[in-house]
Amino acid sequence: MREKERSDGTAVGRTGERGYAWEQAYAEEAGYAEGDGRLTLRERKKLRTRQRISGEATLLFVRRGFDNVTVAEVARAAEVSTMTVFNYFPRKEDLFLDRIPEGLALVTRAVRGREAGETPLAALRGLAFDLLARRHPLGGVGEGFANFWRTVLDSPALRARGREAVEELEVALAGLLDEAAGGVGADGRASEGSRLAAALIVAAYRVAYAGAAARQLEGDLVDAVAVEQEAVLRRTFEVLERMLPGGG
Repeated sequence: MREKERSDGTAVGRTGERGYAWEQAYAEEAGYAEGDGRLTLRERKKLRTRQRISGEATLLFVRRGFDNVTVAEVARAAEVSTMTVFNYFPRKEDLFLDRIPEGLALVTRAVRGREAGETPLAALRGLAFDLLARRHPLGGVGEGFANFWRTVLDSPALRARGREAVEELEVALAGLLDEAAGGVGADGRASEGSRLAAALIVAAYRVAYAGAAARQLEGDLVDAVAVEQEAVLRRTFEVLERMLPGGG
């Protein structure tokens, strides 16, 4: 998903975000960033290639519809081979929903990197407000995002992949909550309590996110939606804190 638009109304990417930068978050999820976290030239080139492929795919999908564009057409637009596209994106849907790895990385970083004495839920609350404040796509509010959501709504394949991504996040979060509580069970599965907590947290954020998306699709001004979304997130996490008094 991209964060602003070209003059013709199609989405285009943006780099150089402060804080949770796209490159750093994806690098951590992909296992590229090690040691001090700085990337080698080769690693940076790989990430830039990934971003270029996804950016060209996004432009084509928004203009023509996801189901009307082939992976071969994306490869030609990005000036790479079809095999290269699949090396970076095993599924066509991931070309458009390219921030799934970043979302997983950000949640992981928030929970594992939280301050001493801070609960996982408090850390996730901070992440949610940070994403909203920076108009990050995963925060749900920003200029030009309506093009992205319309494309998703028009494609059953993208909607299905979105649901899978939510399930993947839920499973990952359950594991992180167990880890924060002292470890996972002998069978490697997260505990029932952590699975329930993760399901509640993910569902609550999804409802808040979907509400912001719906308001923007209806034409509400981004700044007005952002103000309202702050209140929505505050209420959402207050409810979660009451339901999960241990902080997840």
